[in-house]
Amino acid sequence: MVEHVDTHKPPHGSLEISHVSKSFGEKKILEDINFTVNAGVLTGFLGANGSGKTTTMRIIMGLLEPCQGEILYCGEKITSQHRKTFGYMPEERGLYPKQPLLSQLVYLGQLHGMDVSTAKSEATDYLEFMGLGEHLNSKLESLSLGNQQRVQIIASILHRPKALILDEPFSGLDPQGIENMVQLLYKIARSGVPVMFSSHQLDLIDRLCEEVVILHQGIICAAGNAQQLREESPQHFRMQSTTDLGWLRSYEGIRVLDFQGTQALLEFVHPIEQVRPELLRYAVDQGMTEFSRVLPTLGDIYRGVTAQ
Repeated sequence: MVEHVDTHKPPHGSLEISHVSKSFGEKKILEDINFTVNAGVLTGFLGANGSGKTTTMRIIMGLLEPCQGEILYCGEKITSQHRKTFGYMPEERGLYPKQPLLSQLVYLGQLHGMDVSTAKSEATDYLEFMGLGEHLNSKLESLSLGNQQRVQIIASILHRPKALILDEPFSGLDPQGIENMVQLLYKIARSGVPVMFSSHQLDLIDRLCEEVVILHQGIICAAGNAQQLREESPQHFRMQSTTDLGWLRSYEGIRVLDFQGTQALLEFVHPIEQVRPELLRYAVDQGMTEFSRVLPTLGDIYRGVTAQ
């Protein structure tokens, strides 16, 4: 495992996206969006294609200007000096296809203020960790798209950024590449860095993220602590029985969401405190062995809020 991130450093500052709106001509892309990427936290950024995720990231990095609103870092309006310390992996990859991997990573490290020796040593370690140790002097264009993605990731973190913004970092990675990336993101976040990444792989968002922001048609429709969002979601319950649970379909006050013989997923359509006591008494008589709340995945929450 690469050990370059100092987990004992004090936390870096948080990124705040404050009342940001953006339009291109008559087309409104973002409308008064507000959220925070907290220091030391992995924040997942969810949204369909065209929802405004990439535009938001480009505004954070100063590649686009908002029509209104501002970006704050450490509670102050962000500057170009702040952004020079950030790591950014854009949707459109930006490395040099005909340049050897190690030499161009060293060059990019130097642009961020690293000395040649440190950049070379750490770039070599990262390439070996990512399974590219045999390709130090290979040209980027000779690699598969997944391996090119690995190099792009290294380029975004080599200089030990104070904030990290990644647009679809898992795209094209094989299972081992995903696991390596997961380890790196955890380690970087635990060092106090605010980390925000977008992904269409909802299972990864659910696995990794402590906080989540869901963007739909340019509007934030959910944001905050992932576990809190799960707890505040509509309540669904799983019932398990030794006998068939088909009788639930006609039980007043509930809705059966899924049914598989002796197991059912249900929700209450009448006040839960009015229905549950009698339901559970009857269910016990019918052979019920389990009744428990089922918390949704972040993918479930995403699909729910974007369908409204």
